[in-house]
Amino acid sequence: MRHIPFLIFLVSCTTLVSCEKVIDIELKDAEKKYVVEAILADEPGTAMVLLSQTRNFSDNNDFEEISNATVTITDDEGIVTALRETSAGKYENGSLTGKTGKSYSLKVLINGSDFTATSTIPEKVNMDSLFITDDDLFGESKKTANVQYIDPVGLGQNYRFIQYVNGVKEKSLFIRNDDYSDGNESIVTLRTFGDEEDEMKTGDVVEVDMLCIDPAIYKYWYSFESGGASGDANSASPANPVSNIMGGAIGYFSAHTIQRKMIIVP
Repeated sequence: MRHIPFLIFLVSCTTLVSCEKVIDIELKDAEKKYVVEAILADEPGTAMVLLSQTRNFSDNNDFEEISNATVTITDDEGIVTALRETSAGKYENGSLTGKTGKSYSLKVLINGSDFTATSTIPEKVNMDSLFITDDDLFGESKKTANVQYIDPVGLGQNYRFIQYVNGVKEKSLFIRNDDYSDGNESIVTLRTFGDEEDEMKTGDVVEVDMLCIDPAIYKYWYSFESGGASGDANSASPANPVSNIMGGAIGYFSAHTIQRKMIIVP
């Protein structure tokens, strides 16, 4: 898992310039924030927590990894599992596997600061197929991946899709809920808007992960996309996404199902 660049704590500044003189505005450093990026899926080896800290405006954009933290995940039966630090700022437990329908509580202790979050793994919705279409976009044909599945009857399903082309993760965010597709067959088109050289081509290997996520995590990703934290939205004042982490950190704890399919682009 890689650090996600959109979690940088954003500050704004303005420099006023006239033809007569330059007015320098003093740039103030924003308060540093701890960043928690945690996942637990319904397959072995997925329990992972990345801990870092935002830097000041005057520093570079790299995160500062946080070592020597205490990290645990507790299930709804009270069983506590510790995650150990495997590299700087990265905590894992290869034996912990999430189960659908169960809730998990994350606890992180960093230098006297206590951060907690709870996430529930929804029931798994099967990814029926992955296929490629030639989309007509602005008069040009573009190969695009599509995921097909049947949404269960009853509102409340939330999904995230992660696409890899030749092993490289697509930066675009793909999320969906069932507000307008409850109980129906759904096709999600993973449409991207990158440079031409980044477009998938015949012979490329495409892999798509389908995650069933809980409502709080859908809200996190939705606020990330619509609030401008991605750097792509048309927000006048970009902001950090709505986090399910309690205690003042930014980030998320996502307990989810995961399944994947792979296809060679025709």
